[in-house]
Amino acid sequence: MLAKVIGYQIKLKKSVMVNLYRRKQLLDKLPATAVESQDINVLLHAKDYLNRLLTLIDQATTRIYATVLYLEDDDAGQLIVKHLIAAKEKNPSLDIKIFVDFHRARRGLFGQKESEGNAGFYRKIDEQYPDYIQFYGVAIKQKELFGVLHLKGIIIDDVLLYTGASINNIYLHYGDRYRYDRYCEIKSPTLCNSFVQYLQDALMPSEGVHLLNRNPLTLGKTFNKEIAAQHKQLTKTKYDLLAENSHNPLTITPLIGLGKRNNQLNKVIHQQMLKTEKLLILYTPYFNLPSILKRAITKLLKKGIKVEIIVGDKRASDFFIPEDQEFSKIGLIPYLYETTLRKFVKRHQQSIDNNLLTIRLWQHEKNSFHIKGMQVDNRYHLLTGNNLNPRAWRLDIENGLLIDDKQQQLQNVFSDEHQEIIKHTTVINHSNDIETVDDYPQFVKKWLGRLRKTSLDMLFKQYM
Repeated sequence: MLAKVIGYQIKLKKSVMVNLYRRKQLLDKLPATAVESQDINVLLHAKDYLNRLLTLIDQATTRIYATVLYLEDDDAGQLIVKHLIAAKEKNPSLDIKIFVDFHRARRGLFGQKESEGNAGFYRKIDEQYPDYIQFYGVAIKQKELFGVLHLKGIIIDDVLLYTGASINNIYLHYGDRYRYDRYCEIKSPTLCNSFVQYLQDALMPSEGVHLLNRNPLTLGKTFNKEIAAQHKQLTKTKYDLLAENSHNPLTITPLIGLGKRNNQLNKVIHQQMLKTEKLLILYTPYFNLPSILKRAITKLLKKGIKVEIIVGDKRASDFFIPEDQEFSKIGLIPYLYETTLRKFVKRHQQSIDNNLLTIRLWQHEKNSFHIKGMQVDNRYHLLTGNNLNPRAWRLDIENGLLIDDKQQQLQNVFSDEHQEIIKHTTVINHSNDIETVDDYPQFVKKWLGRLRKTSLDMLFKQYM
């Protein structure tokens, strides 16, 4: 009996060592490119980002490859297209390609049922300026609900603009309101080439990718088969980057992931969280963390490691519907996330009292919050479009950039960004600081009650 127990303990110890080895191996073998600190510029406001984007477009000489969830047919979207057309006219050899989500491009905004969406806008552009701009619609699944193109990055010559923002009025603060995001400019031919090569090799030849500035596509059985085949292939694709000296003081690793299994981005996020020794900072627009990340936070707090979470208030959610507007069920989402946050605060009250856990709620007038990412020990900085929620974890194709700043050359840069982000935040000291269901409007209470009775609230959290 004793021999069996000892044998089991040895086997268990070996299993733990193997898992640690695998974690180390994954991080060690990820390709990274070296950059200089002056090649990284963090912009602090949406208007600054818009101005920089327009400047780079105007100066472009070889290529513009943009990957966004959508490019909207509104004032800001039309302004961007106007500058793209002008750049093409000035330089006819300029290669301009825009990649957007296929389904999102073919529908209007929520509530606009009778609309052909932005795809109609793209076709009008092509009719006026044939082949100036190629608009590619990328379908990740047969239905938008089950997965979208959530890759980010705009490559202009050898500069990468990385942000979670799409292109429309609110994201670019082209008007009274803005949707707050992170905006990073990186000069790196190697990194830009890897992004462009991915788009050229993994997306452009795929049968699940369609030129939206051509005739409308008829969806049928063939389309569904093409998307299924493409989805399977995309779960295996990675950025092709020649590994450089990983011991360089400042490196960047491009990451990508789709689905629950073998998701490179998810694994790195989780592993980097667990590697925290002093301070983990998380940014997320919606408090709906995957269970694996909640457990990682609990482990860190038990070890006495500080965690700071910056999340949007329910009124700063892009799903929030003010009481003076017509309500729809999509407006329940911010309230669902707030109830989840309140439970989390209640569970970790002791860590809050011990100054280990800091939770900040962001709200600024009628603007919304779309910031996401992570900082670990002021060394690792993750820029990503990943919302750190179950949908991003399982359904959408996501990417990100992991910056390894070994000598903390970017300490002031990211410290300034963090201070700007928390400028409009309120610290949550107790669960009583957060509204309860009893404080919600009557129609919200009614629908939340119905959702809980049917367990549909859990379904909402998984898919929105």
